[in-house]
Amino acid sequence: MTQYKNLFQPLELRHRTLDNRIVFGAHTANMSDLGLPGERHRAYYEERAIGGAAMIVVEPMPVHATAVLTRGNFRHCDDEVVPHFRKITEAVHAHGTTILQQLYHVGQHGDSDLSFMPHWSPSGLASYHDSDGSHAMRESEILEVIDCFTQAAKRCQAAGFDGVDIFAAYHSLLDQFWSPWSNKRDDRWGGSLENRCRLSLSIINSIRDACGEDFIIGMSIGYADNTPFVMTLEDFQQVILLHDQTANLDYVSCGSGNYVDYDRVMPTFVHGEKQGVPLAAALRQVVKHARVTAESHIRTPENADYTIASGDSDLVSIVRGQIADPHLVNKAREGRADDIRGCISCNQMCWGRRSRDFWISCLINPSAGREFEWGGDRFDKASTVKKVLVVGGGPAGMEAARVAAERGHQVTLCEALGDLGGQFRLAGLAPRRGQITELMGWYLRQLEQLGVEVRYFSPLDEQDIAEFGADEVVLATGSMPDGLAKQRWLPEADELPGLNHGKVFSCEEVFRDQAELGKAVIVIDEGGNWRGTGTAWYLADKGHEVSIVTPDPMVGKELVRTTSDIQIRTSLAKLGVKFILESVVSQWHGDRAEIRSLLDGSDTTIEASSIVTATTNTVYNEVELALSETEVKFHLAGDAAAPRSAPYAFHDGRKIGLVL
Repeated sequence: MTQYKNLFQPLELRHRTLDNRIVFGAHTANMSDLGLPGERHRAYYEERAIGGAAMIVVEPMPVHATAVLTRGNFRHCDDEVVPHFRKITEAVHAHGTTILQQLYHVGQHGDSDLSFMPHWSPSGLASYHDSDGSHAMRESEILEVIDCFTQAAKRCQAAGFDGVDIFAAYHSLLDQFWSPWSNKRDDRWGGSLENRCRLSLSIINSIRDACGEDFIIGMSIGYADNTPFVMTLEDFQQVILLHDQTANLDYVSCGSGNYVDYDRVMPTFVHGEKQGVPLAAALRQVVKHARVTAESHIRTPENADYTIASGDSDLVSIVRGQIADPHLVNKAREGRADDIRGCISCNQMCWGRRSRDFWISCLINPSAGREFEWGGDRFDKASTVKKVLVVGGGPAGMEAARVAAERGHQVTLCEALGDLGGQFRLAGLAPRRGQITELMGWYLRQLEQLGVEVRYFSPLDEQDIAEFGADEVVLATGSMPDGLAKQRWLPEADELPGLNHGKVFSCEEVFRDQAELGKAVIVIDEGGNWRGTGTAWYLADKGHEVSIVTPDPMVGKELVRTTSDIQIRTSLAKLGVKFILESVVSQWHGDRAEIRSLLDGSDTTIEASSIVTATTNTVYNEVELALSETEVKFHLAGDAAAPRSAPYAFHDGRKIGLVL
């Protein structure tokens, strides 16, 4: 039934036969409970096994105290993890999926806040993860690390894992030894290629001796063409060829970026797709034994199938795509590619939550990380079919309507405007945000397939809702831009000083073509996120002279957690956008603005023809307040409860849909 003939060919990997070529690759889900995997972790991986992934690589296990990098890391050097991991391997094996665990040490790029340990490295260089330094490892410490990798692999085998993935990506410890840039040693662990590879070869050979022939050993690496001084493609070819010749390495997984070129480790939509393919293609030219996996921004079955058909890789790792839709593989296999909920490459709740040291989730799939509570991305039919009315067609309303209909309810969705998606749909009009538009298309298809009646241009008041006679009502009426353009960091003013001069518009009015802006535009960005920066990019791309005024010390402060801040600042700078930091607009005159520094209180004047505000929205609660005076019971969802960012709208919609 599938159109992806290359993806659904079996592949032999040591003692296992994979029934397709799609891997759910290693990533830090950060879900441990006091260092042990629990039900959240088990259900998260089992859902992807149910969804058809051929192989799963469980998140990195630090092999040593100096390797601890996150709060959610598992306990290193501790046999107590074994029975807990066995519950996960048994659950995944029950669905025919091969499962490995990644083992890692990041060397100089550690995090002392979490490890409380010194950083170890080949030559004592500084961390690119934080501002700490490291010390050059003594030979005894190198031998200790080899043993720790080996002992960790033995625990993995005892826990039922089919193998291990040795982490050598992103300029981690093994990569640091490989690169002459970071390995300045003059002993048997440095200098020649063979010496620089001695550590990784010793680890792999030791694991093979300890765990036997029926144990998969893989390795993950990452290449960044922006940092050729770290490792070039030719360098990686030489290194991996040396490992391949041992016949102990079963596969190598090829990603992108490193700690020096960090925003491409998990590339957002500002980057092109298939980032790991150049490295995979280069390695496939030289290896004789090891299989090659391509990863990094390979979102779709189309991209994956093309990569394999082109001979660039044997396997493809789709991580964020299977976080967004854990059943991506089976849907592709069954010829239902249009039913796949496509990742929008935003990093907001996966890497964004991980960067704040929480367990990960997904903006468009709020069940991610909650599978053990919510039953994954599968929906039990309701015991009683109800007549459900959803008021408002933004993310919360669409998701509530979809989930309620999945559970068998009779659903009507009323939207005041002529299209669904609300402010989130408008965000899809910004540069490079077409994946949001694709998601809106997915929702329209799903709602149609599920028989949801969608009524456009249908604003409802409390009387309309009462007369509808629904068994359940969901209010997802959203929020509105603050008409007073109040700035949080100008707290003494209840509105933008000089608002009466006009020519002040919201981001939403810009994207709806309701703003007459003129040439020079000031964007007041108090969110530090895509709402303001995306609007500035959109305007600059259309030829406006844009100045961003932000109270933050940098443009895109909230985007740091997604790593997309680097590229947005680069793109804005190339378009000539001016950054005015740690400042507010203290007075608007209609043709110029007074800009006040939050540091020294000084005022400067810049000319502008208009202002666009990306300030905090206000809740639209007229219907809620009126309905509260009636006997109609209702559920509040998304911005109707309080203005927040998009993930919480999808979350509210999913949560409400599950309990109706």
